[in-house]
Amino acid sequence: MPDQRIREHPVASAEWLRAAGHARWLSLVTLVWLGVESTLGLAAGFGAHSVALIGWGLSALVEALASLIVVWRFTGARTLSETAEHRARRAVAVSFWLLAPYLVLHVGHDLDAGHRAEVSLLGIVVTAVSLVSMPVLGVLKRRLGVRLASGATAGEGTQNIICGATAAGVLAGLWLNTAGLWWVDPIVALALAVVAVREGIRAWRGHVCCH
Repeated sequence: MPDQRIREHPVASAEWLRAAGHARWLSLVTLVWLGVESTLGLAAGFGAHSVALIGWGLSALVEALASLIVVWRFTGARTLSETAEHRARRAVAVSFWLLAPYLVLHVGHDLDAGHRAEVSLLGIVVTAVSLVSMPVLGVLKRRLGVRLASGATAGEGTQNIICGATAAGVLAGLWLNTAGLWWVDPIVALALAVVAVREGIRAWRGHVCCH
C-alpha cells in the first residue's frame, strides 16, 4: 500500500539523493508560480466578490507554505534526517488547517452582507491555467513522496491536486453564476474548507491517500 511505502525508511543512495533534489526543485518552481497565482486570484476574487475565488487564492498561499516546508526538509543536513521529515510532515498537516476557518467566516460574512459573485475574466484565466498545471505537479510530487518515503512531499503533492480540483470547482461556480446560480460559489468555498481539514488530519497521521 502507498501509505506503508511512504513510512518506510529511505535508502540514502545516489538515486534517492537525486530524487530529493528533484523534490526540492519542483517545490521551488511551484513556489514561484503560487506567488503569481495567489496575487492574481485574490485580485480577481475581491474584484468579483467571489468567496470561492478568494478562498482559492488564499489556498495558494497555504500551498506555498507547504512548498517552503519541503524545500526546508531537503536542504543541507536535514535531507537525511528522520526528525526533519517528521516535523515537515506535521507542518504540512498544519498548513492544511490554516485555510478552513477563514473560508467559513468569509462565506458567512458575504451571505450576511448580500454579496454575490460576479464574472471575472482574470479569475477564469488563472484558474484554467492551474486546472491544467497543478494536477501534473501534484502527481509528480506524490510519486517522489513514495520514492523518498516522504509524507511531507506527498502531502504537498496532494495540496497541488486539491488546487487543481478546486480550480475546476471555482470555474464551474463562476460560469453557473451567469445563470443565476449564485449559491454554487459559497458551496465550493465550504467544500474546500472541508477537504482541507480532512487532508490535514490524514497528513498529521501519516496517511496520504493516492490520487
